[in-house]
Amino acid sequence: MSMVLAVAALAFSSCNCFKKMAKNRDDIKLTVNPEILTLNNGIVAADINVTIPEQYFNKKAVVKVTPVIVFEGGEVVGTSKYYQGSKVDENYTVVDKKNGGNFTQHVEFPYDPRMDQCALQLRAEIKCPKGACKEFTLVNLNTGAVPTKEQAAVLAGNDAAAKAAIAKEFGLTVAYGLNTLQKDLKYGDLMAPMANNYKKVTTVVEKTDLLYAINSSKVTKKNEKAANLDAFKADVDAKLGNDRATQNIAVKGYASPDGPEKFNDKLSKARSESGKKVVVKLLKDSGLDVDAAAYGEDWEGFKELVEKSNIKDKNLILQVLSLYTSSSQRENEIKNMSTVFTELKKDILPELRRSQIVNSTDIQGKTDAEIMAAVKNGNELTVEEYLYAAETLASNPDEQVFILTAASKKYNDARVWNNLGIAQTKAGDKAAALNSFAKAAKTDSSKEINKNLLLANLANGNTAEAKKYAKGADAEAQAAMAAAEGNYAAAAKNLSGYNEAVALVMNNNLAGAKKAIAKDNSADADYLRAVIAAKEGDTKTAEAQLKSAVSKNPKLAEKAAKDINLKAIQK
Repeated sequence: MSMVLAVAALAFSSCNCFKKMAKNRDDIKLTVNPEILTLNNGIVAADINVTIPEQYFNKKAVVKVTPVIVFEGGEVVGTSKYYQGSKVDENYTVVDKKNGGNFTQHVEFPYDPRMDQCALQLRAEIKCPKGACKEFTLVNLNTGAVPTKEQAAVLAGNDAAAKAAIAKEFGLTVAYGLNTLQKDLKYGDLMAPMANNYKKVTTVVEKTDLLYAINSSKVTKKNEKAANLDAFKADVDAKLGNDRATQNIAVKGYASPDGPEKFNDKLSKARSESGKKVVVKLLKDSGLDVDAAAYGEDWEGFKELVEKSNIKDKNLILQVLSLYTSSSQRENEIKNMSTVFTELKKDILPELRRSQIVNSTDIQGKTDAEIMAAVKNGNELTVEEYLYAAETLASNPDEQVFILTAASKKYNDARVWNNLGIAQTKAGDKAAALNSFAKAAKTDSSKEINKNLLLANLANGNTAEAKKYAKGADAEAQAAMAAAEGNYAAAAKNLSGYNEAVALVMNNNLAGAKKAIAKDNSADADYLRAVIAAKEGDTKTAEAQLKSAVSKNPKLAEKAAKDINLKAIQK
């Protein structure tokens, strides 16, 4: 809401054109909107409205008004605005003496973190055609005085600190404090991580086929040699030395899908049994069990081989397989394609008369403790192990940053850079996060990285840059953009939880904000509840919620001491 302030006297005995204006100073009204300055989109802005009555402004007077943000250790000077009487030969805003007028001066400043505790001042300089104020002269807007000779000497000198002190003393404070709640939006919570492919158990499958003559289940020496069983055995023996490996040996008997189905079922069983005998003998010293099972006619194998082949009519064959489920129907339809069937008998069917020997090995990965020990000691990990550790084993964002930074030094993987950027955002290092997302984008153009670049730019106050990624962004990222631009009503519609609550507080929907964080017991949620209670005038609840927030995160005490939203309960 706006507050009404009377403009201080402009009674300057040495500045003749202001004498009459000073007599009616109480008739000038000044309002500032917002009363409490608000950070929005990296800018601190306000509208200062001045109503000047009829028969007030001297036709020969010029007033220069300069807005200044004042904070401990410095100040930022805004853009001046000039007002002139109707007989002044300048190109300033004219204030008609007869009618007066209503004038609005928009002021804005780039945000500086030192502004978190600040005040907005107006400083005025006057100019008359005659007298001591022929040149712009600083005026004390609190007392109406012009500088003394001593003060004038200081203002003309080179002591910057002393000059600033006088300028501050002469300024009229029109607004106190800065609402920085927009900074509390948790962009990191909106960012999209990229998944890891880590598996606690990895299954490795090795296969070889023992082939048979048509309608036979007898294993020949020639076929044993063709199956390269020595290599299969060497692989089994090598894995026996790995205490993380669990091997499962199986023999699967098949028949080619030609001939009677019942006969082929028996044949596939006989092949599985004869194949098992070969494997048991082969691995007799391994101590491993060998399972055997019959699978009948191998239509799946048939389909796979046809798909990989160069058979002229393979699409027609595949169509038959999709149209019919009955083995006999499939066989009849394919045999009717006499030219094709001849080719199948030569190149495809012999490969399906087999017992398939399979070693399915489950390899247990590192334990969680082993992975974290490796991280701590700087030992080698796979990229998937690093990603898994950061996502699942890290206890806080700082630990995630440590893990993923180590990973980034060994792997130029977009997922590492993306997830590192999220961790850095949550840890408060927003500039580093933006750099990480940029590196991720060099090797990947996924929607996750696009969204995170938008959010990271918002977190860094780069709204214009963030808009470059808005076209492909989801509704949540678009809502964050709306919040960064101060459109909190639109933002709240597609945000949830804490971020929704921040948007609702900024839109003065306090009841909705409380509902949005009703189930959130974090320190930040307690702090926001304290802000809401303070805005509602419930100081008792505000104090209790702040106490709870600080007990969970002591750093919030320092924040609370500077927060204009908690002024009512500050000691």
